[in-house]
Amino acid sequence: MKTSRRTFLKAATALSAAPFILPSKIWAAERKPNDRIVMGFIGMGKQNTYLLENFLRQKVCTVVAVCDVDTTRRTASQQRINEFYTGKPELGTPECSAHADFREIIARDDIDAVCIATPDHWHAIPIIAALRAGKDVYCEKPLTHNIHEAVEVIREVKANKAVLQTGSMQRSMEEFRVACELVQNGAAGKISRVECSFGPPGRPCDLPEEPMEPGLDWDMWIGPGPMRPYNSVLSPRGVHTHFPDWRSYKEYGGGMVCDWGAHHLDIAQWGLGMDNSGPKLITPPEDPNATSGGVLRYKNGIEVIHKGGFGVHFFGDEGEVKVNRGRFEFWRDGKKIAGFSKREDGGSLTQAILHVQKEYLDNAKIKLYKSTHHVKDFLSCIETRNKPITNEIVGGRSATCCHLLNQAYYNHETLKWKPKRMKFAWRGGKAEWLTRDYRAPWKV
Repeated sequence: MKTSRRTFLKAATALSAAPFILPSKIWAAERKPNDRIVMGFIGMGKQNTYLLENFLRQKVCTVVAVCDVDTTRRTASQQRINEFYTGKPELGTPECSAHADFREIIARDDIDAVCIATPDHWHAIPIIAALRAGKDVYCEKPLTHNIHEAVEVIREVKANKAVLQTGSMQRSMEEFRVACELVQNGAAGKISRVECSFGPPGRPCDLPEEPMEPGLDWDMWIGPGPMRPYNSVLSPRGVHTHFPDWRSYKEYGGGMVCDWGAHHLDIAQWGLGMDNSGPKLITPPEDPNATSGGVLRYKNGIEVIHKGGFGVHFFGDEGEVKVNRGRFEFWRDGKKIAGFSKREDGGSLTQAILHVQKEYLDNAKIKLYKSTHHVKDFLSCIETRNKPITNEIVGGRSATCCHLLNQAYYNHETLKWKPKRMKFAWRGGKAEWLTRDYRAPWKV
């Protein structure tokens, strides 16, 4: 990529203690069809280790930089990339740089797109910085830490004519697409409710202080979140093979409501055809200590209920559609038409899906966006400038469902929501529930 393709405001590279100001928007130039997409990676924990392996094997892109606040993680990722390109020189060169500050990656003129897999409280700031620098973005789900950030990210993608993909990869899995096509084409009749199974909301962080070994920039890990003493539960040192439990704490994540809920509520939104809208009323369970039972109610009367079950379960007046990863069932009039839950039951997921496609979707009026590979879909859309399957609107509104549900749990109040305007109705909720206090110098 020629450096003339990207220009960047010089102030964005300042790494001093001065207040952080996101650079003003800069328009991206047209891509040349034979150019490779040059990428940088921000946050090199378990999820981005997986994503990195996926992107490395795509011939249309090359990875040139990584960033992490932990020395061991960023060095390990840098070495992995250089080893990969040493063995496959036709895909890239072993010249990957490693950075402790994401702004150094954002400031590079030669980088076209970034992949962000930081903790949730660190999503929006590098997203917006990258967008304003003319870069495209792949960011893990939930897209943002709060609703205010979702609104701002949606606005910035539009303003900068960028491509953004949210890591809600269930939409690139066939069982979820077919399930949602069945629902949208009326195969289960009129839908009355959807039950989504995932864990509890976030909780306040009360972890004790632990001694910290050198090599981690704890101040940078905390970033815009509230400062607290180091604890390895939040950021395990070095290269770890598990998903850290920062996601359980509301200051840095949103509990399982924002983890698995971001996946399953996203599918509920898709099946209900609500990608450009959302619920109107959000009610908490009667018991203020309950961690399930919250309800999202839509204008048409359909309720999405947080409770245990199959994964995502659509209930219609003529049938039911159940879907989870590697599991699928379609019922009509109390009879299972097709399904697969486990090998012991016989058959296969593919057979079940092919059967319902042939019998119920062969001439379907509604055909949903078909993606068979989430990463390839993102890279393809960078070339075509089309919106990917989980673009900023999809990702932002699905994340908003999670945040609204959490706020109902946190405050034990019924919320009234205006989905088109993405704001509370009059007396429907407090403005401070839309955002958070940002620790200086960070702000959205």
